[in-house]
Amino acid sequence: MSRIDYTDMSKTLAALCEGEDDSVALMATMACELHHADDRFDWTGFYRVTAPEMLKIGPYQGGHGCLVIPFSRGVCGAAARTGQVQLVDDVEAFPGHIACSSSTRSELVLPVWNKAGDLLGVLDIDSDQPAAFAQSDADGMTALLSQVFGRI
Repeated sequence: MSRIDYTDMSKTLAALCEGEDDSVALMATMACELHHADDRFDWTGFYRVTAPEMLKIGPYQGGHGCLVIPFSRGVCGAAARTGQVQLVDDVEAFPGHIACSSSTRSELVLPVWNKAGDLLGVLDIDSDQPAAFAQSDADGMTALLSQVFGRI
């Protein structure tokens, strides 16, 4: 089973994203690289802030996702609303969970900030395995997001 190596991923993303400042291009590149780096990742993608209190699907890898998620609903909405990483071992136990895919068992959702501190959206990583993610994954992903989006 392959697991993401955050040090290697940091180097890969640095090389691929060098000089790019378009957030959608960065999201597409990052979603692709992350999704194929770890067998736990069943769906990997971004939901972008497109209106006040509203997320819309952005670049992703995996099956279809929800098209629109209000800040008031689900794990992605909680990450956007609170600005806090959501590490969910069992999505069925999360109040207000939105079942975009019936195969999702656990989820890691992180807010995505630019260098001005504006919320661009959230990175949503779903797994078909329960309790697939650890705090080390949250920390590793937070560092990668800061590296890629913290400079634009």
